[in-house]
Amino acid sequence: MADNTLILFAHPALEKSMANRALVEGVSDLDNVRVHDLYEMYPDFHIDVEAEQALLSDHDRIVWHHPFYWYSTPAILKEWFDQVLQFGWAYGDGGNALSGKIAKSVVTTGGAADAYTPEGYNRYSMQEFLRPIEQTASLCGMVYDSPLVFHQALNWTDDDRQKAIDAYRAWLLEPR
Repeated sequence: MADNTLILFAHPALEKSMANRALVEGVSDLDNVRVHDLYEMYPDFHIDVEAEQALLSDHDRIVWHHPFYWYSTPAILKEWFDQVLQFGWAYGDGGNALSGKIAKSVVTTGGAADAYTPEGYNRYSMQEFLRPIEQTASLCGMVYDSPLVFHQALNWTDDDRQKAIDAYRAWLLEPR
């Protein structure tokens, strides 16, 4: 049986998204998976820190799912990190609430995979771009799993979309 998974989803224009909307809809029916849409929950960016910390405490795996925006996360996810992962709770003296939990990034890009290489258009790999998230997980004592990156999401065919959903579901169904 898969662990209890919280997907922290951040997309500022979900109504325009075909790829991320399909991915979220494609996994939302799984047992032990909760999709938590940060933009829907906090359109004013006033994050309920205690509620978010309680959600994190109740889950074994944490997924940060978002499109890749300007080489980073959408703004609300950065705000979520800043507000929720507090010293003394998530890290630092007495801050071990997330210790041992599995963390993973699930990211969509508009560019091709070869654009994210030293020789490519973006000059760096996705793993390099995601290092701040990996380090955040590490600081919090979490086990950071390899990111699941879906490239060229803007150009997906129906078949591409289904393959991405299947890959996402397969990872979520893997026992830990």
